[in-house]
Amino acid sequence: MIQKPSIKKLRPKLETAFEFSQMQVKNLISNSPDFFPMYTVKGKWKHDGESWTNWCEGFLGGMMWIFYKNTGNSWWEEKAKHYSLLIEERKHDRDVHDLGFLFWSTWKRWYDLTGDKSVKETVLTAGKTLGKRFKEKGQYLRSFVAEESLFIDIMMNVGIIYYAAIETGDQKLLEKVNQHCLTTRRYLIRGDGSTSHEGLFNLETGEFIRQSTHQGWRDDSSWARGQGWAIYGFGTAYSFSKDERFLDAAQTCADFYLERTSFAEDAIYGPGVPPNDWEEPVETAIAESSAAAITASGLLNLAKLIDNDEKSSQYISAALVILDTLTSPKYLAIHTDGWEGILKEGIYHQRKGLGVSESVMWGEHFFVEALAKALELEDE
Repeated sequence: MIQKPSIKKLRPKLETAFEFSQMQVKNLISNSPDFFPMYTVKGKWKHDGESWTNWCEGFLGGMMWIFYKNTGNSWWEEKAKHYSLLIEERKHDRDVHDLGFLFWSTWKRWYDLTGDKSVKETVLTAGKTLGKRFKEKGQYLRSFVAEESLFIDIMMNVGIIYYAAIETGDQKLLEKVNQHCLTTRRYLIRGDGSTSHEGLFNLETGEFIRQSTHQGWRDDSSWARGQGWAIYGFGTAYSFSKDERFLDAAQTCADFYLERTSFAEDAIYGPGVPPNDWEEPVETAIAESSAAAITASGLLNLAKLIDNDEKSSQYISAALVILDTLTSPKYLAIHTDGWEGILKEGIYHQRKGLGVSESVMWGEHFFVEALAKALELEDE
């Protein structure tokens, strides 16, 4: 049983982290205007070199919209609009599976806060563009890697397709995104609730071939960030579709995370923080703070979706324990001189040696998002 921290006692710590996050983002955009970093190297945002794929440009502006919503500071609104406009042309980008990361984080928040219909049109266009990646044979949205590849990450992008389909009344698009979620559920979620990073299909027949991974320990192991994507993403799918199978998938994945991650005070990475992959030998495994941040935010979403007070309380408790850990000096860079990011000990791509035990932009974004959600909770 996870002991629920007192939100009243935790609140000052969360508020300090939220203020520090604003300071770090302000420093970043002041020192490097119009720059979209992905990860740090020894705590400094990397300006060149390999990125594997271009999927992170929405997270910086996304944080600015969160700051504006929570502070009412018009300076953040101005910057959020600017950094959103810088990526507008990517609403037609058919080379990535990440348009939800790009536009749901930025333009959708812009629309929610202003009601500007021209802003909404950009969100709808991005959703329709992403839907064009659907493979009829296999019934999935292909990853950026190859036509035969399905990633668990894509579950984080289905919301923008659902939104575009529902708002425009496009039944075919709605069927496509539903089928993608069902395909992902069938082939990437295992019986114990763990997830695979990738699924590979026969392009001629659409037949599923096997599970694979790019960022996990083995093809049959459990990559922690992918688990976070699944928890959050299937919750999003349920919120739009009301298909109970997706809610069940989100809970099954959440329960696996809670079972496999230690929430004890003496946990090796701190309570609630997983290794990069649960199957990696403990001698070499290292913490993955971005997976924890994503999961915390996803659990807070999931707690609102389920009609079970005990389960909901369990998910909120887990999210708060994670945030309590992530706001400690081990992870929050507030006492680390010269560190340019917010959250330390994140991982981008361990196999490629990219952003290992560093700040990573999605970790920053989902940490800030989770902080904002937690600060909305009422004191007991």
